[in-house]
Amino acid sequence: MRLLKLVPDNTNLPFVSLRKWAFALTMALSLAAVGLVWAKGLNFGVDFVGGLMIEEKFATDPDLNKVREAVDKLGVGDATLQQFGDARTLTIRLPVVASADEGATNAVVKKVETALATQFPGATFSRYSTVSGKVSDELIRNGVLAVVLAVLGIGLFAIFRFEWQFGVSTVVAIVHDLLMTLGFFALTQLEFDLNIVAAVLTIIGYSINDKIVIDDRIRENMRRYRKMDMPGIIDLSVNETLPRTVMTSLTILLALGALLAFGGHVLRGFTAAMILGIFVGTYSSIYVSSSLLISLGLRADPNKPDAPTAPQTAERVGPKDRP
Repeated sequence: MRLLKLVPDNTNLPFVSLRKWAFALTMALSLAAVGLVWAKGLNFGVDFVGGLMIEEKFATDPDLNKVREAVDKLGVGDATLQQFGDARTLTIRLPVVASADEGATNAVVKKVETALATQFPGATFSRYSTVSGKVSDELIRNGVLAVVLAVLGIGLFAIFRFEWQFGVSTVVAIVHDLLMTLGFFALTQLEFDLNIVAAVLTIIGYSINDKIVIDDRIRENMRRYRKMDMPGIIDLSVNETLPRTVMTSLTILLALGALLAFGGHVLRGFTAAMILGIFVGTYSSIYVSSSLLISLGLRADPNKPDAPTAPQTAERVGPKDRP
């Protein structure tokens, strides 16, 4: 029985030859992501902004203006409405309830639920969540700290495990992945809450896993082909690890596709972030992290700067030829 091979043997794609175009595309996308976050901002969930969030389902597509008027008449504060999952489901955000008593919060929720059920027959209450302003500030600080420490820790690991060039290229690639994720949420205005922070950390974990595999193969080939130039070594290493990269990404996407289809709207933002992260992380591993090593001056034998001229390509080493 023949094994399924998504990438043919002896694949030799010229990844490095496209690195200037890839760098230009990466810079353009990063600037666009920063611009989107600056102009539109992120749609922070109750976890980060504090307040009361009520989810309501309607029998038909509701008129947002009428829903807002119905809630404003209750005197519970200015309401912010947003469609959630589909046109018939709305999230209603209200300011933090003055009293910390759970009974006061339940009273506000009941008041909104009764008013909407009266004015919109068939409307049903789904759930609510509440976070105080102090807790939301702590969540923002802890979320940012978790992401920053993860990136710095990964960079330091790559520096001590390989060379300093690997650490710098890895941090740059991960920052690119983070910017793409933030830009996506600024563009789509999907709710950005603690679930998305978990998705971001998962994306970082996936990206570094892929990058470390490629970096390890690059270092191995640097020792094996000391007379080969760095573009040739990087192309060889990326092509050798390409089957593993494609197979890993595809299997994860299959699982995420099922989660996106059947996981419900509660997990939609998390799943969308993960799917985007797979594509962005794979791209940055090949075209950003690996190719950036050339610009950072990495050489096959740093102890011998005057190494003899090396051929541009090396003969592919088959499984039987490897020691």
